[in-house]
Amino acid sequence: MTKFFNYDDMTWDAVAALPRDTPLVLPLGAGYDLNLLASQLSNPARVGLLPTFPFGWRGSGLEVPEPLLVPYISNLLDSLRDDGFSRVYCLAPTGIDPQSLFLGHFSASFLRLPHSTHHIQNAQLPPDSERGKVILIPIGHTEQHGFHLPLSVDTIIIDSIAKGTASKVPTRSYALPVMPYGVSTHRSSFAATINAGGRAFEDFWLAVIDVLVARGFDRFYLISGHGGNTSFLVNIVKYAGERHRRIFCATTWLHTSGRIGAEALKKYRTSPIGGMGHAGELETSYLLHLRLDLCKMERVVDEVDFVATPDYYMDWIEGGSLVANPPWDDDTKTGAYGAGSHATAEKGRLWLEAAIEEKADHVEQIHEQHERREKRRNEGYGLWGTFKSA
Repeated sequence: MTKFFNYDDMTWDAVAALPRDTPLVLPLGAGYDLNLLASQLSNPARVGLLPTFPFGWRGSGLEVPEPLLVPYISNLLDSLRDDGFSRVYCLAPTGIDPQSLFLGHFSASFLRLPHSTHHIQNAQLPPDSERGKVILIPIGHTEQHGFHLPLSVDTIIIDSIAKGTASKVPTRSYALPVMPYGVSTHRSSFAATINAGGRAFEDFWLAVIDVLVARGFDRFYLISGHGGNTSFLVNIVKYAGERHRRIFCATTWLHTSGRIGAEALKKYRTSPIGGMGHAGELETSYLLHLRLDLCKMERVVDEVDFVATPDYYMDWIEGGSLVANPPWDDDTKTGAYGAGSHATAEKGRLWLEAAIEEKADHVEQIHEQHERREKRRNEGYGLWGTFKSA
């Protein structure tokens, strides 16, 4: 009988040890019959399920043009192939034609099955009733986090923050399902890390904004659990603001790093600067609070030997004027930057509370920005009194 396992529950070194003929499946949506899937794969001993790709495809309730969806998914599949896996598949609902979706390029790696969430009558994501709210767009990632944390760290954290924010200010915000795939330009350094590709990532998320604006949404907050996404999110915000002049679309550096979050980090941390770069005190504390079952603290290795200079160093809130992207292999042997041994579940709880408070504050600022700017526009401020723009 086939045993299914969650790819993103694993540590990177466990993925590195998998036989390269292990089938790995990336599902579009959820609700598939796994027995049918096993049969379609000829009932192998084990099958790895990657995190669900939540929307973008036809029937998902939030569809983007297929030429902008295809590169995103293709790059994810290629990441697995680059790591040597020979049986890599994208699983889609019946009714999607792989020849059409992938222009024939990856059709041989396409599986189709019915699933329970497909073709829900008049389903929209988000519902049109949520117009006027800030649409929270949480984006995590699937990448290595040392020997002690799973691949899903970034996704788990930002999903919890987004849901917590929407719960804290439900009349002011609405959270989309979390996207578990982002950009890792260092993908080749450690096995198991996925990479959507910077250009494909930008094109896809700008298309999501385009679709939502066309449906009458006008306030967006792209929030990331993964540092590799941030520079690309800045570009998306710039493109969106130029393309749609009556919206307010914002992003920020990583969670727990603004005015409220930075104060909370300073108050509770015990590691020195360098202890919170990646899979260090902060992220490990979050996971101890949110998913203790996925933490392997007996395997934690503190790595703080980053090649630092006054204007280039690694911590959660990065400092210095230099921006660079040297190979991760230069600074970490295990895939961690920081001091995970300093982590506690109580710190994770306190930092999660601060992160949610910070995001709720940002939601209010986005509303204020949009409303004050619309008032100026409608009053004919400056060139708005001369030129009308939709």
